[in-house]
Amino acid sequence: MQQTTRDPLKSENQTNQSFKKIMNVDEEIEQLKEEIKRLGHKQNDGSYKVTFGMLFNDDRCANIFEALVGTLRAAKKRKIVTYDGELLLQGVHDNVEIILKEAEA
Repeated sequence: MQQTTRDPLKSENQTNQSFKKIMNVDEEIEQLKEEIKRLGHKQNDGSYKVTFGMLFNDDRCANIFEALVGTLRAAKKRKIVTYDGELLLQGVHDNVEIILKEAEA
């Protein structure tokens, strides 16, 4: 029976890659907030509202976000945005309203 040993450098590399992914998600969420403000309409309570279709079909958003739906889900999980449903699909959910809860100055 062959004994396997853990390579500490490999484990550290995986940890660093996981950290970079988290940082990328944070950066994408910040960009998403800016795009919702750009494309959306400010509400009386200070939040911003935009439809999924408007975000999905915007050329600038298409160039910024590798996976818009994934970024939206991460933002929803962190309670930064809210929308009905779990998974948004192009065409089917174009009219779903996405609300940016926090409106920073």
